[in-house]
Amino acid sequence: MSSTNWLGRSVSRLLPAASPKPQAEAQDASGTSATPPAKESQLARSIAERLEATLRQEGEALSPRLLRRAFEELQSIIDPRVSEVEGGRRAMDVAAWHAGAPLAQRRDLWLLMSEMFVADAQKTKEAQARFAAAVGTPDEAVAEVHYRRATVSPRRRLLQRFSVYPQGVQFLVELRAEILPFLKADKRLMALDVEMEYMFSTWFDVGFLDLRRISWDSPASLIEKLIQYEAVHDIKSWADVKNRLDSDRRCYGFFHPRLPGVPLIFVEVALVDEMAEGIMPLLDEQAAAADLDKATTAIFYSISNTQPGLRGVSFGDSLIKRVVETLKDEFPKLKVFATLSPIPGLRSWLGKHAASLLDKMADKERAALGQALGNGAPTQGSFLAAIEHPLDLPEKSPVRQVLLQCAAHYLGQGVKDGQPLDPVARFHLGNGARVERLNWAADPSPKGLRQSYGLMVNYLYDLKRLDKHRAMLAQGKVPVSTGIHDLYI
Repeated sequence: MSSTNWLGRSVSRLLPAASPKPQAEAQDASGTSATPPAKESQLARSIAERLEATLRQEGEALSPRLLRRAFEELQSIIDPRVSEVEGGRRAMDVAAWHAGAPLAQRRDLWLLMSEMFVADAQKTKEAQARFAAAVGTPDEAVAEVHYRRATVSPRRRLLQRFSVYPQGVQFLVELRAEILPFLKADKRLMALDVEMEYMFSTWFDVGFLDLRRISWDSPASLIEKLIQYEAVHDIKSWADVKNRLDSDRRCYGFFHPRLPGVPLIFVEVALVDEMAEGIMPLLDEQAAAADLDKATTAIFYSISNTQPGLRGVSFGDSLIKRVVETLKDEFPKLKVFATLSPIPGLRSWLGKHAASLLDKMADKERAALGQALGNGAPTQGSFLAAIEHPLDLPEKSPVRQVLLQCAAHYLGQGVKDGQPLDPVARFHLGNGARVERLNWAADPSPKGLRQSYGLMVNYLYDLKRLDKHRAMLAQGKVPVSTGIHDLYI
């Protein structure tokens, strides 16, 4: 009997019926709550302890007997006596069981893979000692090889067997996406997560990815993926997506041969004659297409990752570079490559740091702000209340000016451990861009107002200074334009 049938039938027969859940509780496809626990119980038994036990404790999904059988099924996948193809078939049987199992039982399977498929500690220790003794001798290289091999865990071989069949890679990517929300509460899953991230960084290396243009002539199923995965500016209709794929636009994505119908990441580009200062004209479905003969500027206005399971695998920087090269070949007149980007962390950061920024202001500026706010000395509370409706602020309002100054400070000086605080800034600045310009009321949508008071920023990709900007960032200095620097408080 296959592992799928055995596990499925045995679990349904031996486990107690699930207790009913409130209708308002979030559920996954199997009907089990998908919300990770706030904190893993300190009394939770390890998988090793449960495998040695005879009775199931409260909160444990699989009984010791079923857990042992599941462990045997996983071990059989990497049995050295079976072929890679047979091991892959067994792995896909387990994947089929996993697809229909309740969340709690799936978690037990994850814990088995994480805790029980570790490198042999004694062999690793001995290999490490031999390597340390061989350093500086002719045997160093060989000793290093033996040490590296000793540290390879059976978990890696187990995961590799899932990749034998084309659908196995997708299974693993989706598996990691499902695990990620549970890592904070249950550190026991970290070994499995790190193993998958390491493997994915190799499997999804940019050398194995195909850059493809996505156009209105692409298959409808692919265009539907754009609608589904767009993460920056929601696509509201087919007319909306058609506008984004018009003649003056370009959309490119990275594709992997094992996930052929889904772009791993895609970027939307507008070809215009000047640096864009607002998102609404770019999203205007009624606007006429720009004249490509006059286009001098490529604006990257949306970059979306589609696979949460590939978190930590970096290919966004390579996407930008490849797209720039492709655009330059097609449109030699393009001279400026810039973004129109959201500032997703601004509001929350300002809510915590507004008081300290106000304290840094010069007396004259503080007095002007206080007068605009209607009180003698501006406070964090009065300032935050005044910027709650930024679209109502006049152009010359001191309140508006201070908000721009705060945003410039956040983007140009908000650094922690050598990295920009804002996630979008980390991405573009890490690729060698610089903070070029802040744009007022650039995104007046509810989302734009909610995350950054409607502000957006242009990051400029100066192709001759990318390495210089990366070197600056490595020293903890954010590269910014003169206009941004002059806004610092």
